[in-house]
Amino acid sequence: MPLIETRRVTRRFGALVANDQVDLAVMQGEIHALLGENGAGKSTLVKMLYGLLQPDAGQILWQGAPVALHGPREARHLGIGMVFQHFSLFEAMTVAENVALALDTAETLPRVAARLAETSRAYGLPLDPRREVWQLSVGERQRVEIVRCLMQDPRLLILDEPTSVLTPQEAEGLFATLAQIRAEGRAVLYISHKLEEVRRICEAATILRHGKVVARCDPRAESAASLARMMVGADVGAVRHAEAAGGGPLRLKVAGLSLPPAEPHGVALKDITLRLHGGEVLGIAGVAGNGQDELFAVLSGERRAPRADHVLLDGAPVGHEGITARRRRRAAFVPEERLGHATAPRLSLSENLLVSGHATGGLVRRLLLDRRRMLAQVDAVAARFDLRKGTRDPQARALSGGNLQKFVVGREVLRRPGVLVVAQPSWGVDAGAARLIRQALVDLAKEGAAVLAISQDLDELLEIADRIAVMFHGRLSPAQPVRGMTRESLGLLMGGAGFAQDAA
Repeated sequence: MPLIETRRVTRRFGALVANDQVDLAVMQGEIHALLGENGAGKSTLVKMLYGLLQPDAGQILWQGAPVALHGPREARHLGIGMVFQHFSLFEAMTVAENVALALDTAETLPRVAARLAETSRAYGLPLDPRREVWQLSVGERQRVEIVRCLMQDPRLLILDEPTSVLTPQEAEGLFATLAQIRAEGRAVLYISHKLEEVRRICEAATILRHGKVVARCDPRAESAASLARMMVGADVGAVRHAEAAGGGPLRLKVAGLSLPPAEPHGVALKDITLRLHGGEVLGIAGVAGNGQDELFAVLSGERRAPRADHVLLDGAPVGHEGITARRRRRAAFVPEERLGHATAPRLSLSENLLVSGHATGGLVRRLLLDRRRMLAQVDAVAARFDLRKGTRDPQARALSGGNLQKFVVGREVLRRPGVLVVAQPSWGVDAGAARLIRQALVDLAKEGAAVLAISQDLDELLEIADRIAVMFHGRLSPAQPVRGMTRESLGLLMGGAGFAQDAA
């Protein structure tokens, strides 16, 4: 008998059918993968399993009995826990205080701290209950989320993209924890776009496409290519990448840049130096929170450098220039946060073109918006990047995460910039969308642009980059050719190996 089961579960949002008669069965003591493209219905389904949404039709069964889950508290009481992709922690509070806030039972803080320490030791997820969250690495923060969930003794643990922010070594630790959870007879519902890890740790998979179940399989008997084919409905080829010939003009230079943090819990940049030539892709690896956000801000002009010559675009000192001035020098920027930073959620896609194109895209003529040109550019992005949307010009928030990412990247790539700085190019997108985005970056470099890609996905950087550098505690390692690099060697650098002791 399945531990949890859905039978013909359907959920609609207006005219959109997000889940269409979905059948899912997760057995006790099983790690079960839930796979699908962005917008396939995975998030909607697990939100119903966790009580955040209710189905319009169909049934959810727990150990064979129908249940109605009217909120997360009911789901947790039943034995369902969930760790979301985006953390929900208060940075100024301690680990123990964050955990205490989420527990459904009233316990004293010393008791919570003692249980937390005991649980973290038992599952190989070491944590200090007294430390404040802002002091923790991203991997440690994820441990807090998982331990907080395990302290509620769940029978089913739902994990959404759990390794997206981990080094390879941290991911290995998580896999060991999941094996222990399975050995205790608990079940795990595992959502990930990293198909090789799915093949490694999951013994069953349910695959969604356009809201419907299209396949069930044992991923251990499949290849990553065959799983991607089932998700997308077609073959997903590899990125066509020719190594940079070298000798292109120096397009972006950062020389001896040091910068204090802009806010109390930020990261100081320390003596950052890099050179990026036309025709190449430079990858910046690192665990989140090691200065990547601060580097992006100073490269884009959202934050000024101490000296103008700290940042040079095509030889021009731009360290004191803002983002619009740098765009006029044919630079383009794609921030990590696609909804809220790269786009305004309630504005249409055509209006969101103005975020980066108001000064350089020919969208404003004599102080008037050229609506026809704006819509034409939306159509061009949709055609080139396979943008899937319900109407010609929807609001940004109406798009799935993967489709919005394709829009944001496409908006900048189609400007044909000389320099493109992009943060997390394909974070949280499916295999097909990731391949399309990565190919666009490689093709842009082939045309002579200089591309700087900041990413936590080592497979992505190894696929698209010509050289890779690593950020650790605000410092940047010398960039090395990709040839000869491995995920393991990069993971060690991401953990601080080889950096000066004063960086730690």
